Amino acid sequence: MIDTLAIFNDLSSTLDPAAARKIAELMGKMYLDLSNVVTKDEFKELTDVVRDLGGIVRDLSKTVKELTEAQHQTEQRLNELAKAQKKSEERLNELAEAQKKTEQRIYELVEAQRKTEQRIYELGEVQKKTEERVNELAEAEKRSEERLERLEASVQDLVEAQVKVEERVSKLEITMHELAEAQKKTEQRIHELVEAQRKTEQRVNELAEAQKRTEQRLNELAEAQKETEQAIAKLTRGLEITREQLGGLSRSVGYALENEAYRNLPSILKSRYNIEVVDRLIRTYISDVEVNVFGKARQNGREVYIVGESVLKLDDRSKLKAVWDKVNVVREEFGGEVIPVIVTHFAKPDVYKRAQKAGIIVIQSFEWI
Repeated sequence: MIDTLAIFNDLSSTLDPAAARKIAELMGKMYLDLSNVVTKDEFKELTDVVRDLGGIVRDLSKTVKELTEAQHQTEQRLNELAKAQKKSEERLNELAEAQKKTEQRIYELVEAQRKTEQRIYELGEVQKKTEERVNELAEAEKRSEERLERLEASVQDLVEAQVKVEERVSKLEITMHELAEAQKKTEQRIHELVEAQRKTEQRVNELAEAQKRTEQRLNELAEAQKETEQAIAKLTRGLEITREQLGGLSRSVGYALENEAYRNLPSILKSRYNIEVVDRLIRTYISDVEVNVFGKARQNGREVYIVGESVLKLDDRSKLKAVWDKVNVVREEFGGEVIPVIVTHFAKPDVYKRAQKAGIIVIQSFEWI
């Protein structure tokens, strides 16, 4: 008698209970049908066959369970890879946003520098006009001095004339009326000279006051010039710090691209170009020249060297020459065949085609995602 309950228990551990129950019932029915139409020996053989069939079913159930578990693990790994991809995209977006803010800050600094230069130019114009005004004041002062000299000469002439008049009075014995009249005219002239002298002194005082204000304005301009120079010095230091920060960011992004290349290049070179990397790809110096990607490999049974350069964006033909320069350095140092490789985030189409014609392998980062 076949134990269908035991078969059900064995199968339900790996299969759905409904499926396990159905298989157990079918095996019990087969057992009863066979027991009614075969001999004892044949029945025994059939029993063994059914038992073996049960073992096969259990093995099959076990295999199905293992495949189900493997499928579950595969789906879990795919979910982990999707999360890692999402984090990488978020990091790239953050870097792009940081780059955008840095460019905006540089633009603002350049605009501030332009305004400072404009202000310096305006101060220079004001300084030029002030110097012209000072020269005009100096010229006016010179003319005043000349007028004073002429006045002194006139006074001297008058004095001499007065002496001559007195001599004539004494000599000619002119009348007292004429002498009084002459004296009156002389006093009037002297009064006019005194008034002119007073006005001249007032004008000189005004010029002195204007000179004083000019000197004060010049001192203020000198102080403003000093403050402007200090502001320019601060801006210069700020620009130097910004340049250093941009340089550090560029190096960090470049190293990140190289590190990704070390992990992904071997499989891409193998699948596309039948190049099998023998030693681990490294960053090193050869003859005092930095080589971003270097390693030994084999292609079609031949030993070759991999010489690679990483650039964030392949948009300049001069970068192709930089790769060839490093290829020549490796050839001189080790000899043998050297395969040039460029790893980049993006290659400009015309530069990409030129690199292919020159025999340079160009791999863009999105190709290994």
